[in-house]
Amino acid sequence: MIIKPKNIFVFIFLVLFSCTSSKKEENKPEVTEESSQTSKPKKLILFFGNSLTAGYGIELEEAFPGLTAQRIDSLGLDYRVINAGLSGETTASGLSRLEWFLEEEPAIFVLELGANDGLRGITPDETKKNLKGIVQLVKSKYPSTRILLAGMQIPPNMGQEFAGAFRAVFPEVAQEENVTLIPFLLEGVAGDPDLNLPDGIHPTEAGHKIVFETIWPYLEREMEK
Repeated sequence: MIIKPKNIFVFIFLVLFSCTSSKKEENKPEVTEESSQTSKPKKLILFFGNSLTAGYGIELEEAFPGLTAQRIDSLGLDYRVINAGLSGETTASGLSRLEWFLEEEPAIFVLELGANDGLRGITPDETKKNLKGIVQLVKSKYPSTRILLAGMQIPPNMGQEFAGAFRAVFPEVAQEENVTLIPFLLEGVAGDPDLNLPDGIHPTEAGHKIVFETIWPYLEREMEK
């Protein structure tokens, strides 16, 4: 079963892979989960990202974190999923709210942030610094947590040089921080009108199925460790 924090405002930024900044409530988001008093809690997979992770425009269960939870349940694996996706999230705002979701140790932490930075013209150096900050915070609190970093790309609206520098951020962070890189989260989905909602931004249910199949082999390898 997938779990979703409450009190999240969802808006849309009408540029590919982006959504509007949303004013987040000052109070800590609530996270609910199923528990059993007689059994040991299952290990946690935490998806931390923006509207792509949040599954904007579709049912929560049909977004790739929800599909992950369904696959895990069908296989009887000793894991559960929390979806900590927030529409409009940048790497800076993600870093500022991360502590809220680290009260419990994640076995696997999936980091999907950065596209909004690129589309808003935030420098790749700033994006890289914030991504490294997120990774380092997770590592400092939970050294055993396995981290997956989802690579992102942006169209060349701001020039080929900027787009190339942005794309390079993710493999650089993965190498420097020794975490696993998913080269491009939206491989086979980005830019395909048949796999995106009418806004041309967010994947449809079919698009999320492809995203799930992209990330599943990486998750499976981490769960087998």
